[in-house]
Amino acid sequence: MIKERPNKPKILILGHARSGKDTLGELFNEFYGITFKSSSETANELFIYDKLKDAHGYTSPLECFNDRYDKRTTWYDMICEYNKDDRARLAKDILVDTDCYVGMRDLEEFSECVNQNLFDRVIWVDASKRLTDETGSFNIPMSRADDVIDNNGTKDEFRQNVIEFGKKFLNSFISDEY
Repeated sequence: MIKERPNKPKILILGHARSGKDTLGELFNEFYGITFKSSSETANELFIYDKLKDAHGYTSPLECFNDRYDKRTTWYDMICEYNKDDRARLAKDILVDTDCYVGMRDLEEFSECVNQNLFDRVIWVDASKRLTDETGSFNIPMSRADDVIDNNGTKDEFRQNVIEFGKKFLNSFISDEY
């Protein structure tokens, strides 16, 4: 069961590999107290490490997690398999204790989460001017997001873009305690 967190929106952060999705989650936490967890972090804890440790000689979940970029297609396929009976399963696992899911990669998962009305806002982190789009382990188009936050400049510019977004959207959800 997903816990109700008063005045906290349920957010999905999308974007290609290394676009700044986790950084956005960290900034939302710093500025607005919004908690987050990534798909990779959660999947690794729930099932990926256990399934990959022997085949790849991982000695810890952290070692497996740190190797995820070299095995993105494998991780994508494993998450899709985990979600086969309920495409929103991982999202619901993440939202049990957090406000924000970072890093969904599959359009079928996304569509089911939309059908189940799991998110108040879907945000895309755009780094397309400095990174190439990933293929094979990501198939959600940017057009499916409610908002796009630019991360093609400096870290300070990204931080300012996040603050501006927060003023427009998040302040209506967040209480004065933050």
